[in-house]
Amino acid sequence: MNQEKPHLQINQQAWNARVIQGKSHTRSVHPDHLNDPIKHIDPVGWLNGHVNGLKVLCLASGGGLQSVLYAKAGAEVTVLDVSEEMLNKDRLMAKDYHLKIRTIHGTMEDLSIFPDVYFDLVVQPVSTCYVPDIIQVYREVAKVLKPEGLYISQHKQPMSLQASPLPIAGGYLITEPYYRSGPLPPPASPASQHREYGTVEFLHRWECIIGGLCRQGFTIEDLLEPRHADSNADLNSFQRRSHYIPPYVLIKARRTKQSLDKSLIIHPAIR
Repeated sequence: MNQEKPHLQINQQAWNARVIQGKSHTRSVHPDHLNDPIKHIDPVGWLNGHVNGLKVLCLASGGGLQSVLYAKAGAEVTVLDVSEEMLNKDRLMAKDYHLKIRTIHGTMEDLSIFPDVYFDLVVQPVSTCYVPDIIQVYREVAKVLKPEGLYISQHKQPMSLQASPLPIAGGYLITEPYYRSGPLPPPASPASQHREYGTVEFLHRWECIIGGLCRQGFTIEDLLEPRHADSNADLNSFQRRSHYIPPYVLIKARRTKQSLDKSLIIHPAIR
């Protein structure tokens, strides 16, 4: 990994360790889900109920979950991840279920290994929080997607990364500034469920998450906030916190035009 980008090496090591320790977000596909993979990869109909024959990039998506479901549904699947241990789970699942899945060890910040306008669909679970420049990720995705190709991505909401993990005096305290540079400080406890202990994370503003997509030539067709809220859950639980602070946002974007610019430049008048 690039020595000029220490976050890559740290996050690679952290996710390798999480796999070995069986931590959250490292689970592979449940065998029952393979009976109807479309139900689990397209629950709201964004893919019109089929991916058969599509070239799909599962971006920063190792672990043997998304890749297996898409391959079982008939897609031509490539999965790229920074963690070799996560990719090993994809390889194991592919072997167990007799599926063809191409695995590549790499970073979402550089997709030059792929031809331009190659993929019909790029799917990316929560992972942009691990890189400092989300716009660079969008640029790379825009290059490898075909015209009218879809990019379905999930991100951590800024507020969730700003707020305290546990309630304080009946509420959640905003402990991190919205306008900031550099990585977030590490979580105070390994028990934090909205952040992955040991990783390096970055907060991305809405003007970058949403505006950045638009400026790189994407049209946003839909946006959902996956619901994890439970008002009756334990006071210190992830589900109870999610009742007040939604943790994630899921975006459906289509590559419809050329990039409007090459960098995120906000005019002083609208700062």
